Amino acid sequence: MAGPRRLTERRGWAFSLAVGIVKPLLLLLTHRRWVDGHCIPSYGGAVIAANHVSHLDPLTFAHFLYDQGRLPRYLAKAVLFDIFFVGTILRSTGQIPVHRLSEDASQAFSSAVEAVRRGRLVVVYPEGTLTRQPELWPMRGRTGAARIALSAGVPVIPVAQWGAQDILYPYTTRPRLLPRKTVQAKAGPEVYLDDLRDRPITPELLREATDRIMDAVTRLLEDIRAEAAPTERFDPRQSGLRPIGNPHGPRSRHRVRRRTR
Repeated sequence: MAGPRRLTERRGWAFSLAVGIVKPLLLLLTHRRWVDGHCIPSYGGAVIAANHVSHLDPLTFAHFLYDQGRLPRYLAKAVLFDIFFVGTILRSTGQIPVHRLSEDASQAFSSAVEAVRRGRLVVVYPEGTLTRQPELWPMRGRTGAARIALSAGVPVIPVAQWGAQDILYPYTTRPRLLPRKTVQAKAGPEVYLDDLRDRPITPELLREATDRIMDAVTRLLEDIRAEAAPTERFDPRQSGLRPIGNPHGPRSRHRVRRRTR
């Protein structure tokens, strides 16, 4: 485990404020174990594909990437951009709004492609939501990460994270801060997609690329947890669970809508 890299990208006021508030809290409340951070490119655009185990892990994962000398851009729920001041911070740090289950969802794809072409790191949770797998293993992935990488011609770097769920378990609201928990992240080498890059982007090709990405993330998580993942990847669509939100909460109708401008 090498030490933190020096940040070379200009932070700007919003990133500086966020780092000044969040990083001291994470240093106080967590132990960290970062492994193979050298796999994160020190410059240039890339898609970072990670598993998603807690509402807290965007912060702990951002800490990992910041320690590798990079500023992350997330695909974040659009509703967060409507929160007073939070939305200002998100927009000013270049985070990308996602209008889930909406006809406007494609806007996030275009913004993500533009961001990686400009040399940014874009973090994608290929599962699309917190894992619903009973033991918190990665689920079947959606194809967004693969589509962004293949369209923009940038690498996909897989990373597995673990430990944030010990602080805030999925769909719970009361964090367990003490004793201090260990948060782990392990990066892997670029997912091999070269044989797919010169071919037409079809659903079949995107599924092949996505399966490779999820296989790489799962292998890294197996290393962290020192145990084997289930041989069959959990598919929430076949389980009858809600596509987003608390799968154990009351059902509500998710309607496709068009945003008014």
